[in-house]
Amino acid sequence: MTLPHALPPAPATETPTGWTHRFAGLGREFYTELRPTPLPAPYWVGRNPALARELGLRDDWMASDEALQAFTGNQLLPGMRPLASVYSGHQFGQWAGQLGDGRAILLGELAGTDGPQEIQLKGAGLTPYSRMGDGRAVLRSSIREFLCSEAMHALGIPTSRALCVTGSDQPVRREEIETAAVVTRVAPSFIRFGHFEHFSHSGQHAQLRTLADFVIDQFYPDCRALPGNVYANLLEAVSARTAEMVAQWQAVGFCHGVMNTDNMSILGLTIDYGPFQFLDAYNPRHICNHSDSAGRYRYMRQPGIAHWNLYCLGQALLPLMEDPQQALDALEPYKALFPAALQRRMGAKLGLGTVMAGDEALTEQLMALMAQDAVDFTLFWRRLSHAVAGFAEPGAGAAAASAAIEPVRDLFLQREAFDAWALQWRGRLQSQPGFDARLTQVLMLSTNPHVVLRNHLGEIAIQRAREGDFSALQRLQTALETPFTELPGHDDLADFPPDWAAHIEISCSS
Repeated sequence: MTLPHALPPAPATETPTGWTHRFAGLGREFYTELRPTPLPAPYWVGRNPALARELGLRDDWMASDEALQAFTGNQLLPGMRPLASVYSGHQFGQWAGQLGDGRAILLGELAGTDGPQEIQLKGAGLTPYSRMGDGRAVLRSSIREFLCSEAMHALGIPTSRALCVTGSDQPVRREEIETAAVVTRVAPSFIRFGHFEHFSHSGQHAQLRTLADFVIDQFYPDCRALPGNVYANLLEAVSARTAEMVAQWQAVGFCHGVMNTDNMSILGLTIDYGPFQFLDAYNPRHICNHSDSAGRYRYMRQPGIAHWNLYCLGQALLPLMEDPQQALDALEPYKALFPAALQRRMGAKLGLGTVMAGDEALTEQLMALMAQDAVDFTLFWRRLSHAVAGFAEPGAGAAAASAAIEPVRDLFLQREAFDAWALQWRGRLQSQPGFDARLTQVLMLSTNPHVVLRNHLGEIAIQRAREGDFSALQRLQTALETPFTELPGHDDLADFPPDWAAHIEISCSS
């Protein structure tokens, strides 16, 4: 069995100390304390040494059996205080009532380089909030979350992160019998919109205020210095972060798949990686979640759904405001913030260093062409980044321009329509003061990734891992950690997806 990111063994290690528990200080109404349920004969599936070091975890300790047992839920370290939190939420647009951490257990916090970070086990067994679930995660879903959390982080998108994955041969039933796994998740906080909905809908307004004050004091202190209602200020700040996050999703072709209010972070982080997908062929109507029969969470609807979820958060916060209009006013900026954030992202992808009238129309024309011809999303943007140096130089000859753009043109069926768009794009680039094609290429190559976590890449890593071979996972992890770099020997990870990729189905169990 080949271990990814193998760390040198050490005969003696130092157990991490300094665990803190800010969330536990909120009170017993917010959680249930319980121990994780052990798994037999655990083994390492994947580890994230860089994140471990950010948390002050030594390499030798991360290689130890103590670490393996602790991050499987088999052993508690001194200072850990495991608990599962309660929340509620809207699922697929309907009020679902009480939910909660059905298979996640918070161990506590460690001091990271960016401040305190919550350490949470996903798949660590039954909790009082498991409902009809078994409290377990499977190897398939755990590998997907481990890889995608770090892929999104490397892309610069706000996200929870993944410290490690451990596995066990204990069987778990999903659509078929699979094996158990635990992924260790890391974030400054896992508080969700659903936490606020829970206390608001249950009439526990004192607890609602306690929660809101905690979030403001810990993560949004500027809200107290602004004029107006402090809780409306919080809603507006969360809306702004959410707008930026979703704009980044759209710009990189990321589909979340299950944007329920209980899956929305109060910090504007991407959380709860289940039926996610990075687009292959560009289709704004794409539905990545096989369980989403109505297409509520299709790619093109994500910005609107985010606003709908923020509206639910606003309703939950109403007991803390003097007038419902305060909530409406706090939500209004989203309508301008999101399109502006998206256009900035798309402008950077196109190499536009300034914002000018007509840029939005140029972008919309391109996206319409890409949708009509089902152009591969990631390959288009990367090829365009390579083409810009030769294609966009002022005074470049027709032959040089044609040769530079040909690999991009080959992605389209409507060649003449693309040529007309490309001519407009070239003119727009050259209209920028001090335009430099090489510098523009550097900008675009640092904005348009070479490799993303396509479904088929994750599937290959999962199938190999099921056979006890983690080398494909390790290789993919290495590439995703530097998504804008074209690593030698990794070109296959940035190629067109195989035909069978179109038949991969991912659901809420993914």
